[in-house]
Amino acid sequence: MTVYIDPPEWPGHGRLWSHLVSDVSFEELHAFAASIGCPPRAFERDHYDVPQTRYEDAVRAGAKEIGSKELVRRITEAGLRRPKGRPAPGT
Repeated sequence: MTVYIDPPEWPGHGRLWSHLVSDVSFEELHAFAASIGCPPRAFERDHYDVPQTRYEDAVRAGAKEIGSKELVRRITEAGLRRPKGRPAPGT
């Protein structure tokens, strides 16, 4: 299992957020996110938004800490990047 998380540096709704991704599959990502209690509504196109208060939970469960640029590079190379403004595959 290869799931990654970037540092909680993204502001929104009065808190800081991280992004949780997989460079293997969305199935792997959904399974990992469910195992740490991320609600399905936290999924946004190609990642889960994880609040700063849950960052350490994700790391303890096995998410590897990497920088934001590296995170985007890995999911792009894996063909799993779904930027905003572009339709998701299959739609």
